[in-house]
Amino acid sequence: MTSRTGSAGGPGTPSGCLAMFPGQGSQRPGMAGHLLDTHPAARGLFARADEILDLPLSRICATGDAGELGRTEITQPAIATTGLAVWEVLREAGYRPAATAGHSLGEYPALVAAGVLSLESALQLVRLRGRLMGEVAREVPGAMAAVLGLPADKVLAACEGAEGAGLVQVANYNEPLQTVISGHAGAVQEAGRAALDAGADRVVPLDVSAPFHCSLMRAVEEEFTEALAARPFADPVLPVISSVTGTYVRSGEEARELLRRQLTGPVRWVEVLRTSERHPVNAYTEIGPGRVLSGLARRTLGDVRVRSTGDARRLTAFVGALEPGRQPAPAAS
Repeated sequence: MTSRTGSAGGPGTPSGCLAMFPGQGSQRPGMAGHLLDTHPAARGLFARADEILDLPLSRICATGDAGELGRTEITQPAIATTGLAVWEVLREAGYRPAATAGHSLGEYPALVAAGVLSLESALQLVRLRGRLMGEVAREVPGAMAAVLGLPADKVLAACEGAEGAGLVQVANYNEPLQTVISGHAGAVQEAGRAALDAGADRVVPLDVSAPFHCSLMRAVEEEFTEALAARPFADPVLPVISSVTGTYVRSGEEARELLRRQLTGPVRWVEVLRTSERHPVNAYTEIGPGRVLSGLARRTLGDVRVRSTGDARRLTAFVGALEPGRQPAPAAS
């Protein structure tokens, strides 16, 4: 695939590759230790992030404990910075994807990779986003849960049937049989019971600090909208598929509006993957900690090439595959 705004290739880069940036939930203690130990490009990126935020992200992402990393106002810039540090390592090695996309929070590093946001703007917005979401968590008894084994339309019906218990809405369309719901804690529990009655295999409460991607986030939408308006957004130099719409972002102004909508709207990751498949992406790279998006790609699209880069072994293997004259090794999640 050739991108609409430039070449999609590079030495060793799989043709038609989608660069996928993970969101909150992919963090783990020590997730950037190997990056800081081994890769000068990653150390440089982290040093800039530390300075921009006046926050010791390098230390937190290398040696911080789960409690420190689990605070939403820390988690979000930590994941974004780790993803962008991996991006710098891969970019230096010759990685040139056809398009980028990010799951929720991951949309911010995806926009940096596509030239829409500067590193400074993205990190400052992400830190504010985390702080505001944390404020909602402290004021609202919210919850989230993943519904497994039930089509999304039936999950939506379960949410609508639980409205009497409070607000509960679909937050993430992650894969055809995995849909996340979010809202008031009691309503999420009621919708979960209804989903089980409708045939869901399991309903798994999520260990999150706030009811993300639902209307309860409207409480902080005005302040975040003002922050978005104060930041410059450029038009993409690399195609970006929005997790809000599941379609390509056409301009910087559209990207700004989509980030506003993202606070309260669902993540349409199934549509992101379907759009990539149609255009046509034929390989997927998860850029940052964890392997969540690699699994979602396989379970949604079937037999596709997927690579993750969340630890030293996997990153080293992929960088090696990018060397001139070498072909990418078989996919290894």
